[in-house]
Amino acid sequence: MNILVGISHPKHVYMFKNFINEMGNRGHQIKIVLIKKDNNNELLDDFNLDYIQIGENKPTFLKKLLSLLKRELNTYNVVRDFKPDVFIGQALPSLAHISFLVRKPYFIFEDTEHATQVHYLTFPFTKYIVTQKGYWDDLGKKQIHYNGYFELNYLHPNHFQPDPSILEKLGLAEDETYSILRFVSWEALHDQSNKGFSLPMKRKIVRELEKYGKVFISSEKELPEDLRKYQIQLPASDMHYLMNYATLFMGESSTMASECAVLGTPAIFIDFCGRGYTNHQEAEYGLVFNFKNDVESQEKALEKAIELISDNDLKNKWETKRERMLKEMDDGTQFMVKLIEDRIGAIK
Repeated sequence: MNILVGISHPKHVYMFKNFINEMGNRGHQIKIVLIKKDNNNELLDDFNLDYIQIGENKPTFLKKLLSLLKRELNTYNVVRDFKPDVFIGQALPSLAHISFLVRKPYFIFEDTEHATQVHYLTFPFTKYIVTQKGYWDDLGKKQIHYNGYFELNYLHPNHFQPDPSILEKLGLAEDETYSILRFVSWEALHDQSNKGFSLPMKRKIVRELEKYGKVFISSEKELPEDLRKYQIQLPASDMHYLMNYATLFMGESSTMASECAVLGTPAIFIDFCGRGYTNHQEAEYGLVFNFKNDVESQEKALEKAIELISDNDLKNKWETKRERMLKEMDDGTQFMVKLIEDRIGAIK
């Protein structure tokens, strides 16, 4: 079958890369269309995955809408030549509309409950919406439930093996305590008008966590001069290795918090409304701690971070939690392969 995969975020590269390779090995034809955001094009290059760029991410809702027509035209041109049997991606309006136009199924893999503007533009045009553990909303007959977290598509032990050479690259000793902080731009459509840590709070977090070990910062926004020395200088494809060995993650990215959770690294996630999957990871396994982004909650989050990083047996405790989670969750890539081959194979 011909499979069109849409990528609009770095996470999507990881989510779908193993599926793409496995389906290619099974004789299916794959075409990737890309909306450029951050380093997602570089990641595709790193993994030797060919793509056609149909647009790039815009910082405001108005600019996103204005660019939609161009993306849809570019998508249609690819579809006209490739003739896909199925479309796959997260909630991308251009894929939703063109798949509906050519009467082909679009499987949306969705994880963000409050991305309502995008949902209005995509959900009515598809028959299949795949959601992971903890997803808050009942989407009716369209909803397909996946017994796992999308981060297991690429961080399940079937697909990910730790690489200790990352420690040497950064001058870290084995079992050395270090923290990773993640600050986002708040430019995603579902994030606009919201904000995370203030600059004074960022400085306070660094100051407190640095008492216990090195601090590394990953930031979508430019950092002030005094924080730049903490910024991670690593190829994006090495980031998961660093996260795997970290003592603690604290930040504004639900994806990175969940990635740390499935790797067995304690994670603290700050957000104005949270996510169903990180809430599930906290309630069911105690792998993540979720906090709101008001000042009082941020202070409590820092207190929790200090409590965690002070625990000398922290990583062993989290590995036990992770092992239980892995026993109960499914490999996301295997799930995707079976889902698409069964559903589309039956149609064809």
